[in-house]
Amino acid sequence: MALTNEYIRLRLKEKFGEEVSEFEEPYGMLTFEAPKENNLKVLQFLYDDPELNFQFLTDLQAVHYPDNTGRELAVVYHLHNLRDNVRIRFKIFTSIEKPDVYTATQLYASSNWMERETYDFFGVNFIGHPNLIRVLNVDEMDYFPMRKEFPLEDQSRLDKDDEMFGRGGNII
Repeated sequence: MALTNEYIRLRLKEKFGEEVSEFEEPYGMLTFEAPKENNLKVLQFLYDDPELNFQFLTDLQAVHYPDNTGRELAVVYHLHNLRDNVRIRFKIFTSIEKPDVYTATQLYASSNWMERETYDFFGVNFIGHPNLIRVLNVDEMDYFPMRKEFPLEDQSRLDKDDEMFGRGGNII
């Protein structure tokens, strides 16, 4: 039997009920979310279930949604079933005031570096991580550069020519 998105969704619903939600299939990849308190339970189930067999963590990163109060930071896991060549995306959300998420390092060794990088750039605190320190930015940095907390441009500059940036004026 081929592993389908519908079958994966049904198995998740059987196990977790309403705890898993927001099922979508952008570009054919099953995407869903669960409460952040259940991230390890869901990951462990996806890993251990012999039919699902998502034992490879392809990627882990965060996204900052500044207008999503109480759910400003999303942690996104991309998992791969190598046997059936199926990929899924699993999301959890946390507040920016308390960005605590359980670490997946005991389940996926590859998450060690990815969680450190996510902490370094977004400030997600992975509880239980064996060495959660900055890996690419300097230790003295007191902010997280990938958060959308700063304007992209200095709006007070007078030497900007908007036409040079494709804004306003006549474009030929």
